[in-house]
Amino acid sequence: QVKLVESGGGLVQTGGSLRLSCASSRPLSEYAMGWFRQGPGKERDFVASITRSGGRTYYTDSVKGRFTISRDNGKNTVYLQMNNLKPEDMAVYYCNADRSRAAGLLARSAGPDWGQGTQVTVSS
Repeated sequence: QVKLVESGGGLVQTGGSLRLSCASSRPLSEYAMGWFRQGPGKERDFVASITRSGGRTYYTDSVKGRFTISRDNGKNTVYLQMNNLKPEDMAVYYCNADRSRAAGLLARSAGPDWGQGTQVTVSS
């Protein structure tokens, strides 16, 4: 099991930007990585994922063109750059790891390893 620690959440105005980071306790190159989010009273939903090499990324439709997932395997860290934030983006954001499946499959179901989450609040 891998330990994941998110950081970078906070309060931002509508239209602002944040960059989330997720640090891994194990070599990140072994894992397909994803970001999920859970808004108040909502289920935890897929946001983005990235292949082990970083060569391909996947996004839910509502964040395409605004969010960018990336990774630095040398630093064992995954990032989520969030631009043009909207009130509907407000949620707890979770990092997710899957050692056995492809990154594209994280859009269907999450991997087994989670971070503790980081709160993103967007004021209107």
